[in-house]
Amino acid sequence: MRKIKEKVVIITGASSGIGKACVEVFAQHGATVVFCARSAEKLQEIESNLKHQKLEVCAVKADVTNEKDCKKLIETTIEKYGRVDVLINNAGISMRALFKDVELNVIKRLMDVNFWGTVYCTKFALPYLLESKGSIVGVTSIAGFHGLPGRSGYSASKFAMHGFLETIRIENLKNGLHVLIAAPGFTESNVRKSALTANGDPQGDSPLKENGLMSAEAVAKAIFKGIVKRKRNIILSFEGKFSVLLQRVIPKSLDRIFYTYMAREHNSPFK
Repeated sequence: MRKIKEKVVIITGASSGIGKACVEVFAQHGATVVFCARSAEKLQEIESNLKHQKLEVCAVKADVTNEKDCKKLIETTIEKYGRVDVLINNAGISMRALFKDVELNVIKRLMDVNFWGTVYCTKFALPYLLESKGSIVGVTSIAGFHGLPGRSGYSASKFAMHGFLETIRIENLKNGLHVLIAAPGFTESNVRKSALTANGDPQGDSPLKENGLMSAEAVAKAIFKGIVKRKRNIILSFEGKFSVLLQRVIPKSLDRIFYTYMAREHNSPFK
């Protein structure tokens, strides 16, 4: 707690799910939290609730696919608080469709949010994070370690995030910068309901039983601990850890496992 108290933390994609939970967890531990999303209404509701609890938070309406919005997010933080200690790149969207069926603008949209949103925010925050010897966090997925069928654009964007963040880590080995890649398992959130279909429409219904999944709060607490301990990577499920191990030793078998699992999903694109 002492390592986070009074630090300035920026969180993207914070209107719901893991992002919103991160705002609450970090603010409750004494951090100053600047958070963004596209929905001004949702941001205002979260900000009002936390300020009522006497917590230091600041909501900024921003679309991470817009370079100017990302620059404004960082500039607003510096103007108001004078520093940045942690950047949590959480904004993200998913998809579910076979590549042969998906429209290319769907994949571009995923890259714009998941990858370019991370690049833009990191680029503008990096000088201040180097000054504070702070932390950059990428909230990614097991899809960034092994391709997931029916999620070509999602996996591509997460692989790109991994490569980008690992390179930033290596380039700054002697600068005191901490880079954490956090891969939650299936988490209770709206991400599957808003996942894009082949033509770009939200799929609406989740193929999973959401109430049996890891809670967003549990993920936020794990990310909090990962930052405090300055961990390199965290994989937040047994299935995730096991799949990463299998990918290294029997990748061909893992291909079959993923295919079978995804083919059994409700309304699977394989059917």
